[in-house]
Amino acid sequence: MKHGRYTMERIESQSSQMKRRQAAHRRARTRHQRGFTLVEILVVITIIGLIMGLVGPRVLNYLSESKVKAAKIQIQSFTSALELFYLDAGRYPTTSEGLGVLVKSTGGLSAWNGPYLKGGSVPNDPWGKAYLYRSPGERAPFEIVSYGADGVEGGTGIAADISTAANE
Repeated sequence: MKHGRYTMERIESQSSQMKRRQAAHRRARTRHQRGFTLVEILVVITIIGLIMGLVGPRVLNYLSESKVKAAKIQIQSFTSALELFYLDAGRYPTTSEGLGVLVKSTGGLSAWNGPYLKGGSVPNDPWGKAYLYRSPGERAPFEIVSYGADGVEGGTGIAADISTAANE
């Protein structure tokens, strides 16, 4: 019996020693995994800032160029719709009828066979402003104009006017 108790005490002692070692090992492990220092975080933020400073302007430039391309494509779509309207009605819409007649008949046209544009409404330009339609145009039977990013006549770069005259 004594021999059995000694063995039980020894097993319990070894078990508690093992638990202490495991706890010490966990504490040592957590000491090494405390986190990042302020300097390390500042270095990473600085590197990210430098990368964004170099890459950001290029991404924004691509975005603005894509809006110009989208406006040109929309104007080409309007031009095709106006040509179909011309084939049906024998004339282009007047300035007062505007591009809206491509979507909904004004009632005075018996040969209207539209809608000539999908979506039920005339879309705005990529900058959220309405396209300007003139008939007759300065150099053609009609002219469609977007005033670009600034929304004002004239301009350069992405603020330049985009029109059917420029697409020809």
